[in-house]
Amino acid sequence: MFSKVLVANRGEIALRIVRGLRDLDITSVAVYSEVDSLSQHVRYADEAHPIGPADARESYLNGEKIIEVAKACGADAIHPGYGFLAENADFAEACISAGLTFVGPSPESIRLLGDKIQARRIAEQCNVPVLPGSGEVTSIDQALAFANQIGYPVMVKAAAGGGGRGIRLIHSEGEFADAAARAMQEAQAAFGNPAIYVERNLQRVRHIEVQVIADKFGNAVPVGERECSIQRRHQKLIEECPSIAVSPELRRSLSRASVRIARAANYHNVGTVEFLLTESGEYYFLEMNTRLQVEHPVTEIVTGTDLVKDQILVAAGEELPYEEADLLTRGWAIECRIVAEDPFNNFLPSVGRVVLAREPAGPGIRVESALYDGIEVTPYYDSLLAKVTAWGRNREGARSRMKRALAEFRVVGVATNIPYLQQILDHPDFVQGEVDTGFLDRHQVFAAEPLAEQREMAEIAALMLVTGGETDFAEHSNGVTHANGRQPSKGWRSRMAGLESTKAMGRWPRSI
Repeated sequence: MFSKVLVANRGEIALRIVRGLRDLDITSVAVYSEVDSLSQHVRYADEAHPIGPADARESYLNGEKIIEVAKACGADAIHPGYGFLAENADFAEACISAGLTFVGPSPESIRLLGDKIQARRIAEQCNVPVLPGSGEVTSIDQALAFANQIGYPVMVKAAAGGGGRGIRLIHSEGEFADAAARAMQEAQAAFGNPAIYVERNLQRVRHIEVQVIADKFGNAVPVGERECSIQRRHQKLIEECPSIAVSPELRRSLSRASVRIARAANYHNVGTVEFLLTESGEYYFLEMNTRLQVEHPVTEIVTGTDLVKDQILVAAGEELPYEEADLLTRGWAIECRIVAEDPFNNFLPSVGRVVLAREPAGPGIRVESALYDGIEVTPYYDSLLAKVTAWGRNREGARSRMKRALAEFRVVGVATNIPYLQQILDHPDFVQGEVDTGFLDRHQVFAAEPLAEQREMAEIAALMLVTGGETDFAEHSNGVTHANGRQPSKGWRSRMAGLESTKAMGRWPRSI
């Protein structure tokens, strides 16, 4: 077993991994950029080291510096989390060359499955259905010819990419050239490879993924499926485990297909095989993500597993402590991603200082977060602030608890997508489980103006900004009136008084 592991990441996932290491009695090492020196994962880890400026290219993406720190502090292994270097085969290879264990699959598996064309070939060899698609192309004319052959609409995707980048949905020949050119530019910027491929686009499909974990003793275990169809601009917002659309028979079929693909790629550690599921019950291989997923908590809650702990054990050369038959699912889990963006202003990113953060709690609620009062939300990194997961005996129980959790969540100082998520949860089609990847494109799911509670939070932040924190909050609350002319709710004075303690920080929101 490892004695010391460096966590090559930041935010909530770094904190989650540090906690997993502490459960295993392994010394944890955090790394941080200049703007993250006060972050939760830095304060919680056993030791922490700076790795460079705020720009991720000079810090969290600087593999050479991270390996240098790992060797200097005596770490045995590096855990990449997700994002940044998690699916970088060159970094994984550099770790091994430096005598460090990379907590993830082998460089060979990362390269094989990271190449979307190769991954499709593996699926085909494993008798897993794939959508009609081209090979890797770097010529727009060549891509256009294939699109015209298979018919519109089509998806253009980065051959070396993932995470929703380098993707364009194209409905006609007339818009193809411009959209494909933008996809290639985005692919080059994100992955250093402009190559794309063209794939037939299906309408009204669900995005279903299967969690797998495999050790080096020949054990490959499917750990249930997740419903990830609620997406905006190809980015997941709400995930569920299990999926309301997956029957026991379909679950077995998806699980067997996922294990075949993992074995064919000689895969070890955690991974996720993604599928598109049609209304008629047909499924098609989409891709395999060679890392821990953002949405792993819903699987852990329903199956009783600890995927972070398990992937560390597998990386250390230990055998999985369970088989598929040992995993008995219980209840339902829903996860919502809380991000710093304004749903009432075209989802523009929101940056600034979080003056007040109060996370939900209570029965069935789990929060993955690195928030604290005074944290600075910067433009340098992903806008994810927290993940809230709700468990219930059934889907409606989980949905009801999630509604309570989001109503309790308070973030003052930056805008968040919480009101947007609340409206999605209340939409009649979502309540019935009638979702697909086009759900948010078809439905107007949020009100034209913020909900009353969000208006009050904005007014608190505005008052703090105007007064500079030098005025009695309770006194000022008497003169505050909402835009619609009504007086603040009864809870206003108590909330204002509750913020009095933040004055000592001398830090106020830069944006509202």
